[in-house]
Order: sequence, then C-alpha cells, then structure tokens
Amino acid sequence: MTRRARRLSGGQWIAQYASPTLVIIALLALWEVAASVGWLRPILFPPPSRLARSLYELATDGYPEGVTLWVHFGITMQRILTGYAGALALAVPLGLVIGCVPLLDRLTVPVVAFSRSVATLSLLPLAIVWFGTGEGSKMFLIGYGCFWVMLSNVVAAVQQVDPLLIRAAHSMDTGRLGIFTRVLLPAALPRMFAGARVSLGVGFMVIVGAEMIGTIKGLGALIMEARTFYRNDITMVGMALLGVIGMLIAVMLQRIEAWLLPWQSRERR
Repeated sequence: MTRRARRLSGGQWIAQYASPTLVIIALLALWEVAASVGWLRPILFPPPSRLARSLYELATDGYPEGVTLWVHFGITMQRILTGYAGALALAVPLGLVIGCVPLLDRLTVPVVAFSRSVATLSLLPLAIVWFGTGEGSKMFLIGYGCFWVMLSNVVAAVQQVDPLLIRAAHSMDTGRLGIFTRVLLPAALPRMFAGARVSLGVGFMVIVGAEMIGTIKGLGALIMEARTFYRNDITMVGMALLGVIGMLIAVMLQRIEAWLLPWQSRERR
C-alpha cells in the first residue's frame, strides 16, 4: 500500500468514526454547560454528569432497590430476542411462499396492510385479556410488531428480484429448487436483512409499552417506574441504554450480512 493510500485510509477512518464521536462529545459538553449555567433545569434535563452517577447507582444498588441494571438488561434482552426470533421464524418462510405465489400475494395484501397499520401498543388491553399480565402478553406484542414488518419486507424482497435472472436460469434448464436456492433467495437476501433491522427497531419501540404492565423488571419497566417518581435521570439512562443496545445489535446484523453476502458489500463501496 502506498503512502498516499495509507493517508486516504486514515482520512476515511477519521470521517467514519472520529467525526461522529467528536460531534457526540461536543453535544454532551454543551449539555453539561447549559445545565450548569442554568439554561436547562437539571430536574427536567439532568446533565451528563448526573446521568453517569445514575448509571453507577443502577449498576450497584439498582432501581427499584435490589433490581440492578444487569437484571433489567438481561430480562429485556430475553423478551426482545424471544419475540423477535419467533417473528422471524414465522415471517421468513411465510413471506417466501407468498412472494413466490402471486395468487397468495393478492389474497393477503389487504390483511398484511391492515395488520401492519394497527399500532402494536393499541393491542395492549387485548393482549392482557388473552395472555394475562405475564410474559405471554409481552411476547405477543413484540412478536406481533416484528412479524408484520418482516413479512412485508420478505414478500417485497422476493417480488423485486430481477426477472432477467430467473429467465436466465430457466434458459440453462435450472429446476425450480435450483432457481429458488441459487437465484431467488440470494437476490432477495439483502432486502430481507434490511427488513430484519427495521423489524428489530420495532421490537425495541414496543418493549417499553410491553413492560408497562405486570413487572418491575426490564428496561421498559425501569423507564416507567422512574417516570412515576420523577426520576428523569434514570428515565434518560434507560432510554439511552435501549438505544445503545439496539444500535449494537443492528451493527451485528450488518456484520452478519456482510459475511453472508460479500458481493453486496463490494457493490456498496
């Protein structure tokens, strides 16, 4: 690698990582200063230094007392990943079938459009009636929100495969199974991975409402409990943790996509 190429690589690294980090640091510093000089009311907008102390309090003493951050984190991740995995296990094969059969697509379009338009948390009262206030209602809400997003993306991914690819496979006497495994599925995977990331985001949005009822454990329950007692610092810490966890899982999905679909990563460069 030439010196110029190394300089270019270094510049690309700075643009990709250092610049966003500097922006975040600058915003946190501005927030801290604004709170310290009285531009922001600390009780409403706790400064980052207060949030750091609250994070330590959560990790050691817990909130409510005895329920530490690690307990909240573990239970929330278990709920999200269980509901999310169940939604994907149902949505992916069903979406592939619907996408490959035009008649099924025409029959299910109204159902998918209607179900996806229904706000997931509006089903909370029904979920409690059907499944009680335990884990069943939470799994249902997370799974419901993730399922319809993933299903519609899988169907769209199959339908957007270039017909020329399929005709070319037919011209080489490729059977239906071969067309599906060697042409249709690889071509649809990038859109399916994008749908998986969007679906995961829905799961993180739903979890706060799903953990409102019948539990004091979980990051969503932590946020609601802190809000009740005007602990805005802990509320913000819980929100930030959900955002960070969701971002890290989304990055992990991108890494898996890049590993499984190396040609797609090269096309984006």
